[in-house]
Amino acid sequence: MTTMHGSTIDHIGNTPLIRLNHVSDATGCEILGKAEFMNPGGSIKDRAALGIVRDAERRGRLRPGGIIVEGTAGNTGIGLAVVGNALGYDTVIVMPDNQSRDKIDTLKSYGVTLHLVPAVPLRDPNHFTKVSERIAAELDESHEHGALWANQFNNTANRAFHEQTTGVEIWDQTRGEIDGFICSVGTGGTLAGVARALRARNAKVQIGLADPGGSALYHFFAHGELRAEGSSISEGIGNSRITDNLADTPIDRPYRVPDSDAIPMVYDLIRREGLSVGGSSGVNVAGAVRMAKDLGPGHTIVTLLCDSAMRYRARLFNRAFLVDKGLTLPDWLNLDQC
Repeated sequence: MTTMHGSTIDHIGNTPLIRLNHVSDATGCEILGKAEFMNPGGSIKDRAALGIVRDAERRGRLRPGGIIVEGTAGNTGIGLAVVGNALGYDTVIVMPDNQSRDKIDTLKSYGVTLHLVPAVPLRDPNHFTKVSERIAAELDESHEHGALWANQFNNTANRAFHEQTTGVEIWDQTRGEIDGFICSVGTGGTLAGVARALRARNAKVQIGLADPGGSALYHFFAHGELRAEGSSISEGIGNSRITDNLADTPIDRPYRVPDSDAIPMVYDLIRREGLSVGGSSGVNVAGAVRMAKDLGPGHTIVTLLCDSAMRYRARLFNRAFLVDKGLTLPDWLNLDQC
């Protein structure tokens, strides 16, 4: 008998759906989390990375021996490093210097060329995405095999890959018995791609946005105006603009999810489900609970478990940091014993 074994990139995607028992039982709905932390690079951003790279190869924008360049809060950079290393490309990452030490160290461990830049607004010419675009242009001119700027926010290969993979997987895994899908937005590729895949199969599927503090998207979809309010300790989600990936995406149910709801949900997922996931997953599941309450019992709602809490140890398990942000560790989590 011959056994077929796929390469690293063959194992990106096809992640399982996990029933979140506590919130499902509490709401009377089936709330399912797609375990994207099980991708080889540890997050859902492996999908965007693979979709962008494969699209660039097909179009001749990324040639053998070329360099992949991107500006990222971390997880897309890790995904590009995984894909790049597996396919023989070097990777250059530009990242705001206020992101978690764990993500910075992970990127370094993959051998990427890492540029840490000050965290500044998008309008600033030294915003990390603009710096990455300039570096990519310079390398494309100077390097023998050229360079690709991944441009995850506005490169719709990101959205298309989620439409072709993540959305189809969710439909198949639920056997089409899905009433709602909800998640937070960074680039918008995941929500937009999944929404398109699900709506093409059932126009009645409700699409929700779970938006953290500090992001302008909730107010846009609820009131038609981009306006940010509050702040959040979650990384890599929220936005102040409508990206090309997110444009024209139907959002039926936008929710603002503050850290006071999202971070306790992270600890509940650890304690009640055995799932150690990051802040964006807390935002997503808290949003799914709100959608479940609005739809009523008996519905099936899917959200995303994006990455691991271990990528945010210095925030999620740092008592002094949390207290400074008006948050607390649960009593059962006694880090003094560690």
